[in-house]
Amino acid sequence: MSSDSHLNGSPASRPPLDIAALVKEHAGKNYELQTEHINPANVRTLKTIGFDRCYTRAEGSYLWDVKGEKYLDLLSGYGVFGLGRNHPEVRRILKEFLDLEYPSLVKMEAPLLSGLLAAELKKRMPNELDMVFFTNSGAEGVETAIKYAKCATGKPAIIHCKKSFHGLSSGALSINGDDSFRDGFAPFLPDCRAIPFNDLAALEAELAKGDVAAFITEPIQGKGVNLPLPGYLLAAQQLCRKQGALFIDDEVQSGMGRTGKFLAIEHEGAVDPDIVILAKTLSAGFVPVGAVLCKKWIHEKVFSSMQRSVVHSSTFSQGSFAMAAGLAALDVLDRENLIANAAKMGDFIGHGLTAMIPRFEFMKEVRWRGLMTGIEFGPPKSLTLKIAWSTCHALDKSLFPQAAVIPLLDKHRIITQVAGHNVDVVKLLPPLILNETDAKYFLTAFEDVMVQMHKFPGPAWDVLTRIGKMAVTQRAR
Repeated sequence: MSSDSHLNGSPASRPPLDIAALVKEHAGKNYELQTEHINPANVRTLKTIGFDRCYTRAEGSYLWDVKGEKYLDLLSGYGVFGLGRNHPEVRRILKEFLDLEYPSLVKMEAPLLSGLLAAELKKRMPNELDMVFFTNSGAEGVETAIKYAKCATGKPAIIHCKKSFHGLSSGALSINGDDSFRDGFAPFLPDCRAIPFNDLAALEAELAKGDVAAFITEPIQGKGVNLPLPGYLLAAQQLCRKQGALFIDDEVQSGMGRTGKFLAIEHEGAVDPDIVILAKTLSAGFVPVGAVLCKKWIHEKVFSSMQRSVVHSSTFSQGSFAMAAGLAALDVLDRENLIANAAKMGDFIGHGLTAMIPRFEFMKEVRWRGLMTGIEFGPPKSLTLKIAWSTCHALDKSLFPQAAVIPLLDKHRIITQVAGHNVDVVKLLPPLILNETDAKYFLTAFEDVMVQMHKFPGPAWDVLTRIGKMAVTQRAR
């Protein structure tokens, strides 16, 4: 049967799509379909590290694969599923909304639901941010912020931090601090300059050049889970004010309650960002949606007249279903006290991991704010473990944390990730609904993995050696 056999015959003669039957028929064929049609390089990567699972069911903090195995998801779609997967209350709201047959994207109108969602978001800001623009992703929000900053200030330069991640679209990539994402995509936007995170002197020197439209930063860097020094963000904001540059707070991953406050920047105290970017959990895990909040004077510089009233726009911005999802996300976040739970469970995991450091030579530091956690490994003291460390890093600088990530998945059915390229950090981004039972399960599992990692030679090192040699072979091709 040819690949387009389903197109044979007249449309009326074909049965209507049965999505449940289609999913059942092709269950387990994920990777062959991805290899043929989507991204074979990514398939090879997933197979190399043993992440080539086919998931067929999702609920709360858990996933089930095609074999019926249950997994604890501590990655939550890079933070998208802050409310957990398939939250029943969000599903109820979205089903009821679909039954309304409500209009969407009329365009020549002023949509109701986006106005309601904007009002709810403004209530949750730590400062006065007057206007909201809705996007379809965090990267699109960053693009919006770049345009706003240049238009509002009349200046060309954007300052960002090394090791930053603000998205992979062309403008966002210009202010991405990781060369592994940038290679092959130059030239970038001009006048984008990188400084070290937590370096106020470097920021002040760049601002003093007088051409800076904005400084954009993540209040916690997602790549590596790097925390700001006490007072850094507030001082950076004040330096921006002094030089007439905007201070842009990228909360795409750290916002929406993940760190135990609605915005991660609130841990700094009396902060006053000019622009805040949100996404991920705002979607409730169902419909892509992001938001850019800004001060009124910035908005008025961009949309300065009736002729410029749509000078910045997006086809799917303010879609009614997305706005309903955003309203549902905020409602669940409030009614289930998920921000407080993130703070409580984050401390439970963070303190539990920190208590392990004296026992395990490879564990260097644990960094966290709420349920955003980085576990950093470092060189051991004992000779045999030093050999393991150096051998692993000689094969691939990003390989070592896989010694924890892979057995967490294979043996304990826990999904985590390495926190970036060329870093020795395992990252946790659990859903904000995480309970103490699952937190204890993770700590027990991680302790077991550490015990095994400190046996050299051992099964963990056999796996890493195999993966490292495969990576070297791939690079040589």
